[in-house]
Amino acid sequence: MPPTVVTDFPRRVRTIEQTWITLGDGIRLSARVWLPEDAEQDPVPAIFELLPYRLNDGTALRDSRHFPYLAGHGYACVRVDQRGTGESDGLMLDEYLPQEQADGCEVIEWIAAQPWCTGAVGMVGISWSGFNSLQIAAYRPPALKAIVTLCSTDDRYADDVHYDGGCVSSDMVQWAASMFMWNARPPDPAIVGERWRDMWIERMEGAPSFIDPWMTHQRRDDYWKQGSVCEDFSRIDAAVYAVGGWADGYTNAIPRMLEGLPGPRKGLIGPWAHAWPQAGPPQPTIGFLQEVIRWFDHWLKGEQNGIMDEPMLRAWIQEPLPPLTCYTEIPGRWVAERAWPPAGASQLVLHLTAGGGLAEAPGPERRIDFSGLQVAGLDAGSWCPYGEVADWPGDQRAMDGMSRCFESEPLDEDIEILGFTDVHLELVSDRPDALISVRLCEVTPDGASTLVTRAQLNLTHRDSDEHPQPLTPGERFRATVRLDACGHRFAAGNRLRIGLSPTYWPWAWPSPEPVTLGVIAGASRAVLPVRARQPEDEALPEFGPPEESQRLELVELKPGAAGRSIRHDLSTGRVELVYDWDVGGLWRMPSNGLEFEDVNTTTFSISEGDPLSARVVCRVDGTFGRGDWRTSARTHTEMTADAEAFHITCRLEAFEGDDLAFERTWTYDIPRDRV
Repeated sequence: MPPTVVTDFPRRVRTIEQTWITLGDGIRLSARVWLPEDAEQDPVPAIFELLPYRLNDGTALRDSRHFPYLAGHGYACVRVDQRGTGESDGLMLDEYLPQEQADGCEVIEWIAAQPWCTGAVGMVGISWSGFNSLQIAAYRPPALKAIVTLCSTDDRYADDVHYDGGCVSSDMVQWAASMFMWNARPPDPAIVGERWRDMWIERMEGAPSFIDPWMTHQRRDDYWKQGSVCEDFSRIDAAVYAVGGWADGYTNAIPRMLEGLPGPRKGLIGPWAHAWPQAGPPQPTIGFLQEVIRWFDHWLKGEQNGIMDEPMLRAWIQEPLPPLTCYTEIPGRWVAERAWPPAGASQLVLHLTAGGGLAEAPGPERRIDFSGLQVAGLDAGSWCPYGEVADWPGDQRAMDGMSRCFESEPLDEDIEILGFTDVHLELVSDRPDALISVRLCEVTPDGASTLVTRAQLNLTHRDSDEHPQPLTPGERFRATVRLDACGHRFAAGNRLRIGLSPTYWPWAWPSPEPVTLGVIAGASRAVLPVRARQPEDEALPEFGPPEESQRLELVELKPGAAGRSIRHDLSTGRVELVYDWDVGGLWRMPSNGLEFEDVNTTTFSISEGDPLSARVVCRVDGTFGRGDWRTSARTHTEMTADAEAFHITCRLEAFEGDDLAFERTWTYDIPRDRV
């Protein structure tokens, strides 16, 4: 169900639509503040979010749903645009730089010193702002007492859009292309005045495509360690509430942080995609903003409301479900764990057998060779679903047919798992560079195959992401693939199936040569984290109903559209997977008259039998204006590779009205580094 709109709060709310925060180096950051009307007379704690996504247009709708609600419950909410974005001064040179974190610490100091603030500050954020809330917390700014981090990661290399198990993620290109266009959107002249054009040109001249540093650092070096709080969890003193959904791309960080953080922490994992839990999708949603208030009431106001007496982790155990490319609802139930790893957890060990089975006994050893089709992975779905288009993986039967599969007998009873499944493999490769994709599926008696969890591993990274080593062709070696964390019930009568493939396009950029792998059945096994049903699960308190504040008014001028399609040229064998994102459409904000639209079309293509034919092409267009003032930007980003290097072209054209205001092309030739 959609969130209930709440307009009657314990404290009346006023909004400071635009204010400026001047940093020590003279840079001014644009900010908006929601706070109780009487906060100057009766100061309140503050909740802060730092983002590059433009508060006056990009996140204005989303902000209106959250921050007035929190402010009405006794908080000053401060939303700030990072330097070089929105109406803020400066340049944005990359994501998660030390400068971004230092700016956040300065903003926290500024907030704590305001007359409407008690001096206690929290941070809240999803995705980018979830990342930087962890990173800023590691600096220990004195006023920062607690954070709520959603859909974020503790490890920038291993658990973000750039590299997946040491494999180059082709989604990295799409994300770089999106930021390329967003960085070309100008500040609003109604706010910054006549200097808007100089700021706009300065940004386009000075802010490069982010794809260059991302692709230059193909192993887990100091570039990625910076901003990865897993390098030293002990640096974080603030209380951490880590939140996500099983369908999101970032959920693995939650159990890692629950295990690694030394201070107060809680975790919440629902069925959701990359979304806020009170809104989803999919259902069921919860009263998440009430949870946020309980968290901050305890840590910023000192209220003893019992939130820290509750279990450390609340998680959704998903029921078996048919394979679809989009879900509006995920059936299941809530469970809880007092600690992580959970006390008394057990393991189910299933061996990959010579006859293609999954069994509790290993049986004799046998080498089973398998090669991959380059088009394998087209049914993978999105790496990070938003749940609003056909971005779930769908039925895996076609992918199973392109993989070497091992299957259990029908289950005699239900099995529930919660956590990470580890697949320990003994392998042989015929090439020095290879990857492996591992999928765990649930197969029903009618043959439908639903993906439960998966992971990829660049096998040259089998021992280290920092120091990859080539494989010796023909030599046996070991590799452990940790599948994505999940909570799932396998139903009695269904089968478990593990699929192995040396290809997974477009999730993983293909190896430079076709690869044949051999798996040693009888010496390879999967270890599943089995969770027994617990009586306390049935007595867990219910979450409140989903609630939000009144949404900002928007006028739809042109409806959006989004979709995913596959085109197969039977004469050439080339296959194209096309993502079209125009989810928002063209909108006008009556509050300030701004009109804006973003359109993104990304095409992943490859020809069967030729891994060097892989190509990603992203076209991202944006318009932004008001009345007679119109600007637009067109970007084109393309990446290909030969056996030695990746070849990337990024082109930007920006227009003021119909006149070309800026154009430039960047080209990069970046050597392959064991990928």
